[in-house]
Amino acid sequence: MNTPQPTRRLRAADAIHGARDARQRIATRAEFVRIMAAQLDVIAPGTVRVAVAPVTVEDRTRTWVELIDRDGRAVAADRDAHRAAHGLLTRAFPAADWSVPRIYDARTGALDVNHLAAPLALGLDDVEEAAQ
Repeated sequence: MNTPQPTRRLRAADAIHGARDARQRIATRAEFVRIMAAQLDVIAPGTVRVAVAPVTVEDRTRTWVELIDRDGRAVAADRDAHRAAHGLLTRAFPAADWSVPRIYDARTGALDVNHLAAPLALGLDDVEEAAQ
């Protein structure tokens, strides 16, 4: 009796499985973004972005965390809220290189390198360099 043997993979089946996998990844990513935004809102209501930067103060490396609202203003929060937001991000992105400044956008779920200057409140920018 002749038994049919496929000589090549069925493209339609691959396309169906690939589309299903892509929909699952998109749903998982959307759920991640939603949960992160909700967690940040619990930590400090109104937070839309979190800026994290390593700084050296008196020969000690510290982490500067700034919680930012929808209008780009700093969210009024205590030290524990800043620490909680930083902890949330480091647990959510364990493979990220935290030795460079990062910014997380809760609307998109993107964690990017922050190429902006240090926060003005730190007083790290030299007045003469800023004038040039």
